Amino acid sequence: MKERKNVDNITNEEIEEYELHLRGEERSQATVEKYLRDVKKFREFLLVSGDREFDRGRVLEYREYLRENYKINSVNSMLAAINNFFEFMEWDDCKVKLFKADRTPAGQQELELSERDYQCLIDTAERKGDVRMSMLVQTICSTGVRISELKFITVESLAKGYVEIEGRGKSRVVLLSEELIRMLQKYCEGAGILSGSIFVTKGGQTMDRSNINKKMKALGRQAGVDERKVFPHNLRRASARTFYRIEKEVIRLTDIPGYSNGSVASIYTMTTERQPRQVLSRMMLVSEA
Repeated sequence: MKERKNVDNITNEEIEEYELHLRGEERSQATVEKYLRDVKKFREFLLVSGDREFDRGRVLEYREYLRENYKINSVNSMLAAINNFFEFMEWDDCKVKLFKADRTPAGQQELELSERDYQCLIDTAERKGDVRMSMLVQTICSTGVRISELKFITVESLAKGYVEIEGRGKSRVVLLSEELIRMLQKYCEGAGILSGSIFVTKGGQTMDRSNINKKMKALGRQAGVDERKVFPHNLRRASARTFYRIEKEVIRLTDIPGYSNGSVASIYTMTTERQPRQVLSRMMLVSEA
């Protein structure tokens, strides 16, 4: 059994030693700065999780986290950085493989999830009796929230009509459509969820990201949808495209990883500035029974 590593070993002093190592290899200033930034990002991920010990399995979870939030090329560059750091620390057993880069044009690296695909996923989940997965898919697509942000969607937020999301030193408000509120309230009543986070395990724990990804892939296969299309971030992209077709004016420019177009990105930070709840309803991303 391979020895688990400890985040406490990734000290500022160790990072400074790593910087000297990179400069000794005559890396460019830009590369040195990026590698150090990526190592610190990985350390922050571990610290936020509260689990100070880690192994390759934990690194694979970080790999999936990056995959969910960034473009493939960006993910691979960050993984290359921490793999290099692991070599420096002689933690070769923690290194992970990079994703296979798609040779398609920029901005089209993943297959798009069509409206038909989306509806097939929902219909299949409902037919299989997996109501929670149906709710999960519709919630991510209609709000644009990340998997890590699902915990902020609570019974209390349904009563308020919006979700307050905090993280990475920032906060934002995400409005909920009336259709989504009604659907989730009905789900909570049936599941006996009276308060707190809606998307939790039977034991009341936050749903695991890797488990959600596996369930989504399985749902894609059952629905006859190319499973390469079925992952959380692609639901967020579908949300953005739908919004853009309906409302092409910028509501609020925000810094979203992988997106530079304000109109596309704004779906993720719907605020009360222009009362866009009607736009959310017009997107028709919620299938009420």
